[in-house]
Amino acid sequence: MNTADGTWRGDLGRALRAEWTKLRTAGDAGRLLLLAVALTVAVGCGTAKAVKCPDTGCGQDAVKLALTGVTVGQAVITVFAVLAVGGEYGTGMIRTTLTAVPNRLTVLTAKATVITTAVLASGTGAVLVSLFAGRYILPGNGFTEAHGYAPLSLADGPTLRAALGSVLYLALIALLALGVATAVRGAATAIGIVLGLLYLFPVITQVVHDPEWQRHLQQIAPMTAGLAVQATVDLPGLPIGPWAGLGTLAAWAASAMLAGGLLLQRRDV
Repeated sequence: MNTADGTWRGDLGRALRAEWTKLRTAGDAGRLLLLAVALTVAVGCGTAKAVKCPDTGCGQDAVKLALTGVTVGQAVITVFAVLAVGGEYGTGMIRTTLTAVPNRLTVLTAKATVITTAVLASGTGAVLVSLFAGRYILPGNGFTEAHGYAPLSLADGPTLRAALGSVLYLALIALLALGVATAVRGAATAIGIVLGLLYLFPVITQVVHDPEWQRHLQQIAPMTAGLAVQATVDLPGLPIGPWAGLGTLAAWAASAMLAGGLLLQRRDV
């Protein structure tokens, strides 16, 4: 084995164990993940209870309704991911972390791996419970086979894609937040930037009156494009396709991680 390669693997292993220990022992991290799950499920259930489908072809996307909570849960996921870096800069612990593992990209890789794993696990639970709840709530509001709606089921291809895509969406949001936090170092600033990217883009889109410009903005907006993966009806009418939309969010996340990694390498701390 190449010595440098073996050293890198050893450093990565130590960094992964250290990041996992931080996550496991930090009470705030666990509470944030539980809050993200709770909000995602609660908002999804509330939406499913509120929306009615009195007639055939009421034009609603039942799967997307059940998964509406993702739009709220992502804010908590953002805070969770930002604190993984911003919290260490705030306390000065980042110096200890970088002293223990001098290779800074190894540290960032370990943080990204642990955070992504935790978000994938919690996101899977939140999405599955949301769909399960929607399966039993929505028929009572008229989302029945008589109105053209089959019960929500992962055996249905579009529903499975929406579920899997929603979990990946939350993981990409976490990576976007981690990259921004690494670049700017301040937790409050990073949270503001990421939430602005997620929630202000749709507002700006509504202010623009030109339909073509609206469509272009929806195609590049991280939240609007990314959540296209949840759509199961009227796909040709979407500004961007489901997987292409998730790809747009992946590009945002990759850009943030690249910028964060480059700045982490070049700065003293």
